[in-house]
Amino acid sequence: MLDALTTLPGGLLLATFAGLSIPLGAALSRVPTLLPGWSTEEYRHGVTAFGGGALASAICFVLVPEAADRLPAALLVALFIAGGLLFRLIDAALEKRGGAGSMFMAMLLDYLPEALALGAILMINPAAALLTAALIFLQNVPEGFSAWREMEHAHTIPTSRLWLLFALTVPLGPLCAWIGRDILAEANLMLGSILALAGGGILYLLFEDIAPEAQIKGSTRPALGAVLGFALGLAGHLAIG
Repeated sequence: MLDALTTLPGGLLLATFAGLSIPLGAALSRVPTLLPGWSTEEYRHGVTAFGGGALASAICFVLVPEAADRLPAALLVALFIAGGLLFRLIDAALEKRGGAGSMFMAMLLDYLPEALALGAILMINPAAALLTAALIFLQNVPEGFSAWREMEHAHTIPTSRLWLLFALTVPLGPLCAWIGRDILAEANLMLGSILALAGGGILYLLFEDIAPEAQIKGSTRPALGAVLGFALGLAGHLAIG
């Protein structure tokens, strides 16, 4: 079965599975609460924090380590900083236009480079690729939840178009996996640069927009979501080895 993942159809199917969790997370955001004893607001802020913790784990265990394997240290640090600066400019431009989408940007910054990395390791270690896809799936659910909630609350995009936007993220995963498998697997400098830029951009968005959004006055429960989200990434990292 693992050998089938090294084929192009197998890799594309794996990446599609990972991407389906984004609209799934969006759908779950419409459920009042799944956690007994939590208020609706605590639940939603908790899932946002969980997504933030998962994003932090992606930086620590996927994006930076994979970039470090491909780039000289000085270039890695420079590109990581450049990613933060780049997304500061993008975030400021969105803010000026009154748009919302920081969590959506962070989700794509996490999902697409990880899909590239997924494609790149398919030929090297199918078992690691399978676990990576499962981890991406689990990370994308709370990220899709929070991104939908943020954009729906802003009322800048009609709901029907918002569903279309989230559905269109699904085929982006297989596209990136194909690029990673057939184009970037041997292009270490380019793939490493993309991963480093994404890591810096996510870290900026995490502290500027996502972490403040996860807080709720009078309750410390949502902060536990960040711990659980990071623990998810840690468990996946240890499983992959």
